[in-house]
Parts: sequence; C-alpha cells; structure tokens
Amino acid sequence: MRRAAHRPRTPTREKLDLMRVSVIGCGHLGTTHAAAMAELGHEVIGIELDQEKCLLLAAGQAPFFEPGLAELLARHTASGRLRFSDQLTDAAGWAELHFLAVGTPLDPDGQGYQTDQVVGAVRSLVPLLHEPCTIVGKSTVAVGTAERLREIVEQLANVPGIELVWNPEFLREGRAVEDTLRPDRILVGLGSPEARKAVEAVYAPILAAGGTELIVTDPATAEVAKSAANAYLAAKISFINAMAEVCELTGADVTEVARTLGIDQRIGPLGMRPGIGYGGGCLPKDLSAFTHRVRELGAGGATELLAAVDTVNRGRLEAAVALAERAAGGSLEGARIGFLGASFKAGTSDVRDSPALRLADRLHLRGAVVVLHDPQALAGAHRALPVVQYRETALEAVAGADLVVLGTDWPDYVTDPQFPARAAGAVRLPILVDVRTAVDPLPWLAAGWSVWQLGRPAQQPTVLDPTPPGGA
Repeated sequence: MRRAAHRPRTPTREKLDLMRVSVIGCGHLGTTHAAAMAELGHEVIGIELDQEKCLLLAAGQAPFFEPGLAELLARHTASGRLRFSDQLTDAAGWAELHFLAVGTPLDPDGQGYQTDQVVGAVRSLVPLLHEPCTIVGKSTVAVGTAERLREIVEQLANVPGIELVWNPEFLREGRAVEDTLRPDRILVGLGSPEARKAVEAVYAPILAAGGTELIVTDPATAEVAKSAANAYLAAKISFINAMAEVCELTGADVTEVARTLGIDQRIGPLGMRPGIGYGGGCLPKDLSAFTHRVRELGAGGATELLAAVDTVNRGRLEAAVALAERAAGGSLEGARIGFLGASFKAGTSDVRDSPALRLADRLHLRGAVVVLHDPQALAGAHRALPVVQYRETALEAVAGADLVVLGTDWPDYVTDPQFPARAAGAVRLPILVDVRTAVDPLPWLAAGWSVWQLGRPAQQPTVLDPTPPGGA
C-alpha cells in the first residue's frame, strides 16, 4: 500500500489529466525526466537499450550521482509507477506521449551534432504506433532538426494524429531534479492545437503549482532559444574569465570587479565567478555545435563572437597552470600536488569535458605528482584519467603535499570551517591554489595558508610578532 507521504504534492488525479508516458533514452537527462514525471503522478516507462544500465535502473538505482534522483528512482520503481525496458515495443503500444532524450554527441570533427540516435529513435518508434500520440523531443539539436524529424514522421506514420513538438531542457547538473519539477520556464515548439493540449496535460501538475512560465512557439525558435541560452551562459563565464586575465596583469581584484558588475540588474551576479572555464556535457558541446551551425547559415558576426567565447574559455586552463607554477616557486617538477575535485562542477559525478581533470592532466605533464580526491566522481575520474593517483578522502589526497589545488568547488572543501585547519596539519607546505575562486580566503589565511586565486593578488597568512611591546 502506497504511503501518503510518498505521493507527489500536486493537485489530485481527478483534477489533472495524468498520462502514460515513455522516456526514450535514459542517460542523465532521460533518467531524471522519467523519475520526475513519475513524481508528478504519471505512469512512466523508460526505454534504455543498454541492458546493464536498464537492469540497474529497474532495480531503482541511479547510474550516476544527481541530488535527489536516487530517492525518486527507489520510490517510484517500488510503487510500480516507474519501470524500465530495453524494448521500444513496450513503449510504443502503451504510452500516450513519448519523450525523446537520446544523446546528441558532437561529430568526430568536434563541430556539429551527431543526430543518428534522434533520427534512429523516430524511425524506429513511428512505424510501431497505431494510435494518435505526441512525440516530444528534449535532446539538444541544431535548428532545422525538428523539421527533418517531422518529415520522417509524416513518411512513416501508419495512422493520423502523430504530433511532433520540441521541448528543450534547461537543466543544471547538480540541480536537475529541482529544475525538472520546478522549472522557471517550459519552452515548447509546436504547430497544432492538439500538440499544445498534450504538452499542457503532461506538465499540468507543474503549471498548476505556479511559478513556471509556459512559452509556446514554433520548433525552429525553440531550437535556437536552447542553443542561444547555453551560448549566453558560456559567454558570461568567458567574459568574467577575460576580466580575470586583465586583473592578473594589473593587480586588480576580479572578485570585486564581478561584485560591482553583478549589482547592475541588467547583468546580475550569477555566473560571474572566474575560474578555469565551463565543462560538462552541455556548454562545450552546445557552443561548438551552435557555432558550426551559424557558420553554415552565414552569420559571420555571430560566428566570430561565439568562437571568441570558446577561445577565452580554453585559455584559462593555461592561466591556471601558470598560477600553480608561480605558487610553487616557478616549477612543478617533482612537486606533490593534492588535487581536490574531478567533476566538471560541484553537485554532480559528471566528468565529461571536466576542466578540473584537464588541469590535473596538465599538472601531471609538467612533472608534478598529482593525488586526487572527489566526493562523488572518483570512479569516473579514474577511467578518464588513470595517470594520476587517487585517494578516498580529501585529507589522504593532501597528505604531504607541496601544493593543494582546488579544482572543483565541492562544499566538502569550500564551506567546512574546520577543513583549512585539518588540511594544514596534513600538508608539507600550506599553499592553496584555488582555480575556482571559490573559497573565502580568511579562514585559510588564519590557518596559515597562502592563497592564490585566478584574477586576484596572492594573499599570505598574517604572521603575528611573538615579541611583546618593549622587547623581551
């Protein structure tokens, strides 16, 4: 018997058109979306062709770390509201609405998207459909992809009434569950009243709760809006990193520059912290693919702007290496570095295109002995970068270090008030290189550390004179 405390806090089933939903492709996006749809009250089947991953999900276990996801999976696989299969036929004859959440990696040349999985999913699904339904694309694609898929639907459909809409995701890794259940906006590109009704029905619990704006437009606008959003986020990160470079050359403090800019309501403070650049499975890939597409379209000014954003982002890695070398006295050869953090940002186990791992590799190539810890991403980091050493705890990683590098701003390192003193007792030399500009230097300085941050003057610990006034 389902316990009341486990029911989603949404309006009652009688007041909402709860649905049978499939989610095709259960990676980071699809798994989170499937679990969230079950939390809203829908009956959900996730389709994952990787049998090992499918079995793990069916057992209610998350194959990656995302706050809150494991609890949703366990709850709704146990209740029967959420199930998983590796057979597309299990979804085709059952669901009223099908979400496409398959991967769109970059082409081998690192530019446009590979859409084989999206096209393949549509080509496989549509001939199996024998009732009107709605296909909702969530995968990130280049503008024009939805129109191509609509043509495929028309060619392969056995029955009328199969609608295709595009509904890009705007999830932040580390907050993906929250962003799915309580998004600030839901963007859908569609072309018929029937498609709009289906979208409003599946998102009815979210819309009824208030605080979420439903934006209905055409598919091309939805595709461009998704790419533009990620490009703007990347541009904002790269801008403050460019200002950090200016501050390094002038002796100015980039955190004060960012604070001053952030007060302006036209700009805002979010995304204005300098560091080693963006990473993960979204921004690097999406910026590259968007740049490639606008170049194909002949938008020269947009191409130059987006290319410059990428250039600034990539350049910050070398700035971080140079900062570590200065902190070490000019050379990293033979230095033991305690390296804290491997995931591309805090809150996730994702190490795809992680600037932290790229930095760890660069430091290793400069001759340093790199010993790394991450609270969630150790296994993925070891697979991605086996040439460095790994430890199960942060204190083990920094033990005997000549230098500590903060590569990912996990709260374990940044907000624990006791960590600076504990780490100081483990290292050989208390030198912190914070390439995320994440820590408040004061507790570190008080614990005897020198603190080096990108775009800020180095700060040394205050040494108190033990000699009393007037001499001994």
